[in-house]
Parts: sequence; structure tokens; C-alpha cells
Amino acid sequence: MSFFDRLFGKPETKALSLTDPGIEDLFGVLPTASGIAVSARTALRVPAVACAVGLISETTGNLPAKLFLRATKETKTDHPAHKLIHEEANEWTSGEELRTQLTLDALLTGNGYAHVVRLNDGTPFELHRLDPAKVRADQKDDGEPFYMVEMSGGTRRFVYQDILHISPFGETSPITLGREAIALAVAFEQHVANLFKNGGRPSGIIKSEKSLDVPAKQKIAASWFKTHGGSNSGGTAILDEGMGYDPLSLTLVDAQFAENRLEQIHEIARVFRVPPTLLFELSRGTWSNTEQMMRQFLTLTLSPWLKNWAWAYSRCLLTPEERKSLYIEFVTDDLLTIDHATRATAYGQYRAMNAMTGNEVRAGLNLPPHPDGDRLDNPHITTPDNSAPEDEAA
Repeated sequence: MSFFDRLFGKPETKALSLTDPGIEDLFGVLPTASGIAVSARTALRVPAVACAVGLISETTGNLPAKLFLRATKETKTDHPAHKLIHEEANEWTSGEELRTQLTLDALLTGNGYAHVVRLNDGTPFELHRLDPAKVRADQKDDGEPFYMVEMSGGTRRFVYQDILHISPFGETSPITLGREAIALAVAFEQHVANLFKNGGRPSGIIKSEKSLDVPAKQKIAASWFKTHGGSNSGGTAILDEGMGYDPLSLTLVDAQFAENRLEQIHEIARVFRVPPTLLFELSRGTWSNTEQMMRQFLTLTLSPWLKNWAWAYSRCLLTPEERKSLYIEFVTDDLLTIDHATRATAYGQYRAMNAMTGNEVRAGLNLPPHPDGDRLDNPHITTPDNSAPEDEAA
């Protein structure tokens, strides 16, 4: 049951016929006020939607997730969960690829699922993606969730610890929530395509001095479209019997369609909570606000997804007792790295305040550790002790 179902009440269950308007929702085809049905497949044909979906899912998948000890903040690499989240989810799927797939499922359908395969002693061994269409989430009277999954041997019931579940805000796909904005973007695309299909010229009026019956008018119109429409537009027209052609001028509404299409990119950006500059809408983007936009992307867009993933991992891969001493967190440093100069300045300040050792800085730069790199002294003010031992001096 989704968040909105719990908020407004679960909808009444009833049988639907193929002529019932509600049948469109059942198959993921959502009618809109503009008359354009929106589904996950049609929504991805809108470049802004495809860009937002790919940006969120791929960035979530590519960010490294690690298992840490709460007491020392060290990485716990010998736990089975670390391999599943940081290395490979199974023999044919990496941990990054599984996160990308499940986040994509959640964005398009509202839910992403993976089955936790365990050894005989209950140790998590592999994570297998499940088709969202074959999973039904439900809950007991006390609120504890469980899942019914259609498998080759029939429908099986799984407890919540065995199904890794990822969902967006309200447990509803952004495509469903923003279907009106997406449909309007599709309508703009179709209008502009039809306009330029006719050479970027609006229709006109054919005038005749004689009175014509309906079949004659239809025949003249069909002949005109065939001769001067589409790729034939712009040619020389020859009219006889006193007929003439008056083209209609391009209206102000048609001329502003580019501006209206730009506004739809902003609407779609709001639906997915992505800064417009990251959808390559750069009319208001500057060099000075690019870093701030990236911070907004991390804080407003990715942070809820990463927290959702961290808890989903912890719920399925760690026992309640292990969660007291272990936690899962995503490393987001790379998102905030703008250039080498800024990065070098930050590392220099951390070293000066004794917050990082030389080897910790080298690890951040993907360099091997140095034998003398574990000291916290400030290299800018500390003079190394190069004096020889007393026994050697003697």
C-alpha cells in the first residue's frame, strides 16, 4: 500500500472490464488532461525525463557504499554485507549495477525489489533483482511488511528481511505524480514536429471565385497537401480558375513555443527534484553557481535515496544486534570535488588542523600509503627531527 493510499484511504477493490476507464491505470497507462497517455516507456521518450531518471539512478549506483564500525569509523571488510554492497551483488551483477537497476525500477514503477539469498545459517550470500510487476507488498495488522512474489514454482511469501525494497517519495513513481507535466512536454514536441514538418509554416486559405461543392473542396485540399505539404513545402504553386492562396501568419503563441518547452523542462526538474542545470538547461547556469547546484543535487535529490538505500541494506543484511555496532554509509566526496585546486586546498587545511594524516590524504587521491604518512603533525610548522641517535654519534 502506498503512502497516498494510507493517507487518503485504500481504494475500493472492484472488477474492471476492458471498456472501463480505470483499466488504463492497471496497465500503467495514465490518461491526462491533454489527452496524451503517459507510461514509463512514453515518458522516457522525453529527453528531460530520460536525463533525470538516468542521472538519479546512475549516480546512486556509482557512489560507493561501505560498511563501517560505529566506534572507530573503520571499514568492516570481513562482513558478508560489505561484499554485497561494495563489490558484487551476485556472480553476474555488481553492487553498483544492482543499485542502478533498482533505483531505475523505483523511478519508473514506484518500487524496486531484490531477493536476499541466504546460506543455511542465515548469512546473506547474494542479491537478485525481482521484476516489480511480480511482487506485491502488503503488511500485517501491526504494520510489519511482507511480500508476495510470483516465482516459477508459484507465489511465495517472504518476510521483510528477505526482500530489499526501494521506493521514492510517497511510494509512487515521479512519472505518475508528474504525468500532466510530462504529457504537456510530449504535446509540445508533437506540435513543434508538425509545424516544422510543414516547413515551419502554418496553414493557409485557398480562395476561389467559383462556388464549389464539398467533394470538389476536399479534392483540392488533398491535392494541395500532397503537392505542397511535408518535404514538398516551399515549392512554387500554380493555381487556375481564379483561385488564390493566402498564407496565415505565424501567431505569437507559435513563436513562443520554444519558451514554453523550456518551462516544461523546469516542471520536470521539479517533479524529480533535480536542479535544471543538471538537465542541461543552462539559461540560468553560471560558473559560480555550478558547485552550489551540485550541493543542492546531493542534499535535495540524492540524500533521500541514499538514506533509503542505507536503511534497506541494514534491514536485510544486518541483524538488529549488528546494527548496534555497524552502519552502512555512502561516500559522496567525489560529488563535491569541483577541481584539483579546490581539492588540494581542502586537504591542506585538513592536514594543517591535524584532522587528517598524510596517508589519509593519499588514500583520498588513490595513492599508496607512505611509511611516514601516519603522523598527525602539521607539516607546515613542524621541523623534522633529522638528528642521529646518540649511540651512532658516539
